[in-house]
Amino acid sequence: MLGKTANGLYWMYRYLERAENTSRLIETGQRIGLTRLGSSEAEWKSILQTAGVLPGFEANNEEITKDAAIDWLLRSKQNPSSVLTSIEGARQNARMVRTALTHEVWEAVNRCYMKTKDILARKVNERDLPQALKEIRQATALVRGATHGTMMRNDIYDFARIGTFLERADNTARILDVKYYVLLPTVMSVGSSIDNVQWETILRSVSARGGFRATYGNDYDPTDIANFLILDERMPRSLAYCIGKIRGNLAYLNKTYGTTAECYNRAVHLEETYLSKDIKAIFDEGLHSYIQTVLSLIGGVAAQIEIDYRFYE
Repeated sequence: MLGKTANGLYWMYRYLERAENTSRLIETGQRIGLTRLGSSEAEWKSILQTAGVLPGFEANNEEITKDAAIDWLLRSKQNPSSVLTSIEGARQNARMVRTALTHEVWEAVNRCYMKTKDILARKVNERDLPQALKEIRQATALVRGATHGTMMRNDIYDFARIGTFLERADNTARILDVKYYVLLPTVMSVGSSIDNVQWETILRSVSARGGFRATYGNDYDPTDIANFLILDERMPRSLAYCIGKIRGNLAYLNKTYGTTAECYNRAVHLEETYLSKDIKAIFDEGLHSYIQTVLSLIGGVAAQIEIDYRFYE
């Protein structure tokens, strides 16, 4: 496969995953706001920081308000990670690799783009926001379903999956880090009395509330939440699950091309060294330090993939 094609597939699916993650963050911020009295600036600052767009927002806005934050995350052309910009990026990459996609996937991407563009053609008011976010997520889910249901399990599929799970792993790690150390700076006092709404927010951010409650019940213990989102291989947005999928698809690429790429070795190192620890060892090391290391290693895997498969040649 040409590096340009691999690049297009990889980024198409990264952008789709990013759009969905951002929509979930907006919904999370909305839920926090409904449970709080007074100013919501701190909550929306946390959401913007989680999404990695706080510096850009502050450079273009005088103050953090709920309406400004939501509009920046949803539809700002100046925000390269907004939902609208991400969906546009996904479609642009899909057009570039059109011949590598099935008709069903292309139609789903195009429908997702048209739907999102229509929803976000104007500022979304608070009353319509839940339905708008729901429709955007349904549109991205349609692309995912078409991919799973119609694509050959070959190198095309592998690059699509790698893009998806790299973006997802990065998102989960950032949510853990920001929520624990910005929104909840006293997290290391495990067992202290902390507002359950905030713990629930962490889980809602990655659609893990139902799975967590089925596994642990209704007690939002910091250690259990960290264990679930980092090490539980059954949870489809946990770090262990995402990195395992990345390693697996890189292994398929090794087999396809008859060589062991350096990015595969890096993924194995990340999985075996950092995702085989128990949660107590992670807390003893320091969760912030651990997450920062994992984020750095995820970035290293992503950069090495671009080198190994000659994305820009």
